[in-house]
Amino acid sequence: MASPKIDRRRQVRDAKVRVRDLSLWYGDTQALFGVDLDVAENEVTALIGPSGCGKSSFLRCLNRMNDLVPSVRIEGTVEIEGQNIYDPSVDVVELRSHIGMVFQKPNPFPKSIYENIAYAPRILGLGARRSELDEIVERSLKRAGLWDEVKDRLETPGLALSGGQQQRLCIARAIAVSPSVVLMDEPCSALDPVATATIEELIDELKDNYTIVIVTHNLQQAARVAGYTAFFHLGKIIEFNDTDTLFTNPQEKKTEDYITGRYG
Repeated sequence: MASPKIDRRRQVRDAKVRVRDLSLWYGDTQALFGVDLDVAENEVTALIGPSGCGKSSFLRCLNRMNDLVPSVRIEGTVEIEGQNIYDPSVDVVELRSHIGMVFQKPNPFPKSIYENIAYAPRILGLGARRSELDEIVERSLKRAGLWDEVKDRLETPGLALSGGQQQRLCIARAIAVSPSVVLMDEPCSALDPVATATIEELIDELKDNYTIVIVTHNLQQAARVAGYTAFFHLGKIIEFNDTDTLFTNPQEKKTEDYITGRYG
């Protein structure tokens, strides 16, 4: 008797982001195949899976960064707070102001610590007066756990900070415009264990104010920081569940094989 077809649509209550039947091609090469996923509000959702499985491609669909890739083609819908971000009427610049992005390698602007944070709010007209910008900079650095370390040297170049501090600066920069969603693409892979622990503590604190989606190759990190985890393989979501269940009682053999180190 054939086993019942597994429902690949992963629904959660209070979803901030709803992805339905999302497929992506780079030229003739298909990278994502009919992905369905809900991202819970004010939670951390981790995307795990072997290299080249589509995690980062999926993440970049959530703020339309794949639009910048020549010959990319996307089908399906990505709704954030009920708005399909691929609707032709959507202003992509405005969209990205609501979705912060933190990359694998810290990438501060070649500007002062202050200007790294103030740049985007100033461009978007969020800080008309210097006092308003000062408040945004201080609030962002405090939320990123960096204020006490840099408050007396805000005019110092951001590139003069340590790697872990630079990544926290990039997180502060990402949240300076008060986004509703923060995307993180392996934010700790270039950091030492001490800096990684600091970033993980920060992620846990930030989820009170932001919906976070993180790509990580580190299964232990996913287990530590994420409330939900999606396992990608060959451009598909094989399994999605709350993190504790997925790691302790996976329903799919591919998931079990991956988290127990049989491949990947």
